[in-house]
Amino acid sequence: MKKVELLSPAGDIERLKYAFEYGADAVYLGAEEYGMRAAPKNFTLDQLQEAVNIANSLGKKIYLTLNTVPTNEEVGKMPEFIKKVADIGVHAVIVADIGVLAMVKEVAPDMEVHVSTQAGIVNYVSANAAYKLGAKRVVLARELSFEDIITIRKNTPAGLDIECFVHGAMCMSFSGRCLLSHYLTNRDANRGECAQPCRWEWTLHEKTRPGMEYDIAENEGGTYIMNANDLCMGPYVDMLVEAGISSLKIEGRAKSFYYVASVTSAYRKAIDSYYENPTDWLCPLSAMEELTKTSHRRYSTGFYFGPENATQTTDTSSYVREWDLLGVVEDWKDGILYCSQRGKFTLGDEIEVLQPSGDTLRFTPSWIKNAEGENVESTPHSKMAFTVDCPVEIRPMSILRKKAE
Repeated sequence: MKKVELLSPAGDIERLKYAFEYGADAVYLGAEEYGMRAAPKNFTLDQLQEAVNIANSLGKKIYLTLNTVPTNEEVGKMPEFIKKVADIGVHAVIVADIGVLAMVKEVAPDMEVHVSTQAGIVNYVSANAAYKLGAKRVVLARELSFEDIITIRKNTPAGLDIECFVHGAMCMSFSGRCLLSHYLTNRDANRGECAQPCRWEWTLHEKTRPGMEYDIAENEGGTYIMNANDLCMGPYVDMLVEAGISSLKIEGRAKSFYYVASVTSAYRKAIDSYYENPTDWLCPLSAMEELTKTSHRRYSTGFYFGPENATQTTDTSSYVREWDLLGVVEDWKDGILYCSQRGKFTLGDEIEVLQPSGDTLRFTPSWIKNAEGENVESTPHSKMAFTVDCPVEIRPMSILRKKAE
């Protein structure tokens, strides 16, 4: 049985390296042009080449987002950009616009093309049309149920891959196509600049009562009528695979390397354990626990179990944050852990280590030393080098954290 692909986000080279180290089979990312995320740093063409080289050395893949809807002024420049991307050796491009799909097949006919969730594919007729136009993969709309996905899989060619989002932030608009941000802030959500007004707390104004403001009663915590829960399908990896999905996609190109590493490791563990025992599979408890250790909104299963079970609004715009990031491991030698700080901790704090294998361990250092080898009581300075005693060998790129106070 061919394993389902685990696809993780990367906003820069650091996040790409952590995605691969923690188990991603492929990474999707954006260049400085034509991608749907303006906030992340995104990749220059030189960085894109570096990313492809890293992926090739590991036997993994890079997918480039070309999923904005380009203007007349932009489309004239796209053929040259597509040629450069093809020469770099990107493994696939993700497109939302039918014209861009046609352009890619004309300019770089051997380039693999994936049709973005922004295209809103919700039925097998659309999926088959995309396949006939040259798409190798369709990223289905996020509003589909398992039943919908199974029907699409049964009525499409085996050569067409199906990709679905399984984790991360959800959008209150259909497949992320929203005009609210552009209307209110002149920041276009469909060009990667969303101000997320759906996360704001709203009040009501009645037309005949100017100047009077009314709360939209939800609960004592506030009114967040458009604020969607985060998606989490970790406990249902078996159903995702058995529905015929080819690639499980994690949302979050704008999120931290810690988020990428933690969530990727959890799904890697869940996927691998399923293939070891598909008949009696239960999501490993350690994988489920890991999904609670990065900041997230309240979790839901989105629309997978039908719209009647889609609890898509949450009563706060804040995140659940139960763990604090402390640092990353650079090296381990002779019982000494060499680290780079990412958050303050104090002597006496218990540290938990997340390793690239997805395994964790806990220990309490008996001393902390700074880069000069001086004993210190804490690590207050951003990215300061420090060492602690640790009796167990720890791999580089492991992550240090502690339970939030």
